[in-house]
Amino acid sequence: MFAALDHLMLASMSRIDPRAETPSNWSDLGVSELPTGTVTLLLADVEGSTRLWQTQPEEMAAAIARLDHTVWEVISTHHGVRPVEQGEGDSFVVAFARASDAVACALELQRAPLAPIRLRIGLHTGEVQLRDEGNYMGPTINRTARLRDLAHGGQTVLSATTEDLVFDRLPADAWLIDLGAHQLRDLPRLERIAQLCHPDLRNDFAVLRTGETVVSQHLPVQLTSFVGREAEMRDVRRLLADSRLVTLTGAGGVGKTRLAVQVAAGIADEFGGGVGLVDLAPITDSDLVPLTVIRALGLPDHPGRSTMDTLLRFIGGRRLLLVLDNCEHLLAACAELVVALQGGCPAVRLMATSREPIGVPGEVHWRVPSLSLADEAMELFADRARHVRPDFCLTESNSATVAEICRRLDGVPLALELAAARVRVLSLNEIRDSLHDRFRLLTGGARTAVRRQQTLRASVDWSFGLLTQPERIVFARLAVFVGGFDLNAAETVGGGDDVQSHHVLDLLTLLVDKSLVVAEMTSGATRYRMLETMRQYALEKLGESGHGDDVRARHRDHFTGLAAVLDAPAGRDYEEHIDRVRSEIDNLRAAFAWSRENSDLELASHLASSLQPLWLARGRIREGMAWFDAVLADGAAHPIDVAPAVRARALAENAVLDVYMGATDRAERAWEALTIARDIDDPALVLRALTACGGIAVYDPEAGRPYLAEAIDLARSIGDTWGLSQILGLQAFAAVMAGDLPVALAAAEEGRDLADAIGNRFDSRACRWALGTARGMAGDLVGAVAQLQEVAAEADVSRDVLWRSGALSLQAVMQAWHGGLSEARDAANSAITAAAPLGAFHPGLAYAGLTFATLAAGDVAAAEDAAAACRSHFDAYPKMGAIWIGITAYAALARGDVTAARQRADDAVAATTGSHRAQALIARALVASFQGEPEQTERDAHDALAVLAGMQAYGGVPTALECLARLAVDAGRHREAARHLGAADAIRQSIGQVLFRIFDAVYEASLAALRDAMGEEDFESAWAEGAAMSADEAIAYAQRRRGERKRPTSGWASLTPAERNVVRLVSEGLATNDIATRLFVSPRTVQTHLTHIYAKLGVSSRIKLAQEAARQNERAV
Repeated sequence: MFAALDHLMLASMSRIDPRAETPSNWSDLGVSELPTGTVTLLLADVEGSTRLWQTQPEEMAAAIARLDHTVWEVISTHHGVRPVEQGEGDSFVVAFARASDAVACALELQRAPLAPIRLRIGLHTGEVQLRDEGNYMGPTINRTARLRDLAHGGQTVLSATTEDLVFDRLPADAWLIDLGAHQLRDLPRLERIAQLCHPDLRNDFAVLRTGETVVSQHLPVQLTSFVGREAEMRDVRRLLADSRLVTLTGAGGVGKTRLAVQVAAGIADEFGGGVGLVDLAPITDSDLVPLTVIRALGLPDHPGRSTMDTLLRFIGGRRLLLVLDNCEHLLAACAELVVALQGGCPAVRLMATSREPIGVPGEVHWRVPSLSLADEAMELFADRARHVRPDFCLTESNSATVAEICRRLDGVPLALELAAARVRVLSLNEIRDSLHDRFRLLTGGARTAVRRQQTLRASVDWSFGLLTQPERIVFARLAVFVGGFDLNAAETVGGGDDVQSHHVLDLLTLLVDKSLVVAEMTSGATRYRMLETMRQYALEKLGESGHGDDVRARHRDHFTGLAAVLDAPAGRDYEEHIDRVRSEIDNLRAAFAWSRENSDLELASHLASSLQPLWLARGRIREGMAWFDAVLADGAAHPIDVAPAVRARALAENAVLDVYMGATDRAERAWEALTIARDIDDPALVLRALTACGGIAVYDPEAGRPYLAEAIDLARSIGDTWGLSQILGLQAFAAVMAGDLPVALAAAEEGRDLADAIGNRFDSRACRWALGTARGMAGDLVGAVAQLQEVAAEADVSRDVLWRSGALSLQAVMQAWHGGLSEARDAANSAITAAAPLGAFHPGLAYAGLTFATLAAGDVAAAEDAAAACRSHFDAYPKMGAIWIGITAYAALARGDVTAARQRADDAVAATTGSHRAQALIARALVASFQGEPEQTERDAHDALAVLAGMQAYGGVPTALECLARLAVDAGRHREAARHLGAADAIRQSIGQVLFRIFDAVYEASLAALRDAMGEEDFESAWAEGAAMSADEAIAYAQRRRGERKRPTSGWASLTPAERNVVRLVSEGLATNDIATRLFVSPRTVQTHLTHIYAKLGVSSRIKLAQEAARQNERAV
């Protein structure tokens, strides 16, 4: 068959032209002149020749004849030489001494009329090796063959080497396009490939015939390190995988371009058609956008074809990633380009950077955030600082300053880089302190950077220059907002004569789109803010406008009105009102400052007073006090007419804050407020002043009681539920501190119910704190712990540091009594931290909690340290401090200092009332029992039981009963002692109370001695009898023996069992320390016993005591 086809081919050629007869020997074509050295090889073959011979044999015969004739003529014209061996089938090889001749030959072959034949041609230049005088061998011819294999029919491809040689010597009207870098089969080195194009040829082909492609990257070289952005890069890569156009938006200098380049470089191997970046920043003519893309991709102009057509033909079906950088000033042209590329190039992916979205269908715009202030911003600053000062590094001493610089520059990379460049001439502190004039400071960027990236002002000028006049007006007005704003505020403040309020939303949307304002969703509501750099720039523009004062006045009025909402409790959603006001604290500060600057003290005072619920409920008490101090000082320094009611309220609200901070040294403000309020006869104002007076006096319960009582009556009469709930909370607090548990419980329960009904969560927490504390003091430890945990958790969520601290402090006390030792210490430590900014009283309360926690755990040294801290904080509150002095007596007793323990207990008894006095009496009873003072022990224990029984408060009952049990043991009333101990143990179990570990040894020794004295059976029987008693029954049983004299005051019969043990051991010749060891007491206790013994027996020395003991023994015998 093939022989017949060959015959047809030859016959066809003969008919066309007699000269077409195939030469009988290739030497006729100049094989003897085969070039050596560096040679350009042309390898060609016919695409699909086998198929063509089978389907069109006659046409192929004629075409092959024309091909041979054409090859013979073209080779001769362009000085080519054909080796002897021409490869298989219809392929052929030609060698050229000059690369330009090879390209001209290839172009003429492709332009020749050879249909249906289409040639695949590959051109490569390299050093050749001769196998013999008529043939080549080696890598150059192999690489050329692999190159040809990538081409399609009608396509000529060149290696990079050949391209470089012919780039400036192409045939007329010809051009080259870059097809990227590709892996050639079986060859290790990548090859960058170009395509020869001409108007007479087809130039748009499918991707080259290879599965392994390494793209051509038209990306700029980065001269500095890329810092952070790992999460952002992942997000952008994910978006590009799902979307054909992703636009990175953001303010100038935020790092859009750098992020885009980094992402593109990281995913380049996914785009076989290449990756390119088109910088549109210098382009001002929108018609030049397509041409700029062509140039960025390295494509030449194509005569007779539009730029867009050339671009679409080149990209075609290639999987290419194109980065359009800086689109914001050419949005319409960019939109047209994007639509054309997406319509004509199905595999292209586009990533754009712009200060606002391009605005085409299918666009995904992703806002580039600032760098993380926690790490990335500081890392970038340090890296760029090292460029100008190589020894720079972050240290413990400078990290805080760098962090402050980064924060004030909003983590914007351009600003950070410009600031870092200043470290060569300024210290970090100087840089930080100069940021108030950042546009003057942040200049001098890299000379290679575009002009608008060389200074911070130039970057913002660029954005501002793209705004319309209405956008510029609103942009400048929004600068008065600090810390963000919502739409309502923007419309109120941003609107005016030249911009109607209902147009502000549209203009604000445009400013968000242009990355001059940031929109953020928070808890379902949209808030807006400016980066501080943008805000400073906008403030300059506002100043230049001449309308700054009017805009600031509207801003002040708006936020003063917002604060006034807190003056009118509206129900259970009141907490939401407080949170909304809290979110505007920066704007409220600005409004307050503007009022003071304009000497409008009445408005400033009104604003400070309206915010009292915020100051209290959100842990901002110190700031509120500072506001009041400022306006009151302004009024004193510059007498200005302020309405008496406004001044009185400011004084009263300030005094209420003083109450919660424990600042009792400024009570005169409360008294002045009350005087003014009574003079102007304003019941509501009188109520606020009475609340302040009663609150100030709460630290002295007796002094505060009349004010609170009058305030409660007034609140009820005028129907002020809010004021009543607050006053009841203060009354409950005062009653807790007075140890008046019934009053505390009643006031707290009513106050809580009222507060909950109107959404007053702060005073509800105050009342629930009092409830939990009173219940714990009464013996309901489980309920107390649960209540206080609830208050602490709620306060934490609400940022209420006052009641979080208070609840944690008392939670530590209750947990200590309940046996939750680690929980108690954790709560106390947390309370100490929370109370730090709250003055002296609250830290004192926290250290009291720590004293309980450490004592319960048996850590005496830590307990003494905590007790010392507790006492020092309570120096200014002697009546309050006395409440907690009693517990410190246990600490002194635990370390053997009986004298100090007694002094503390005496002080506590003298200064306390109610249940607190009962606890102090119990502490003194215990100390007295160790001092060998049975009468004092008995008297104090019975007095304490009487108080506790009257209040039905059983928390201290077990310890009191155990003190009486010790007396009963000493008196030989063993069964009574066992009953007391059994009752004490049962009560402890019923209320969930444990014995502090510091008393374990003494307690166990007492039990063991009692068991030995009674025998196991009698002991267990008496114990069970006591355990079966209720708390009231146990108290009644103990009190039946009160008043009976158990022994004479002098003589041998007056000695207690403990004293008799001391006499016995003295008679045996033991020293004081040895006696203490035998009796498990301190040497000081032994000495106290001896003092009592000497007095009762009328002796003055150990010798005389031993003699008296011997005589007593003789009488007994």
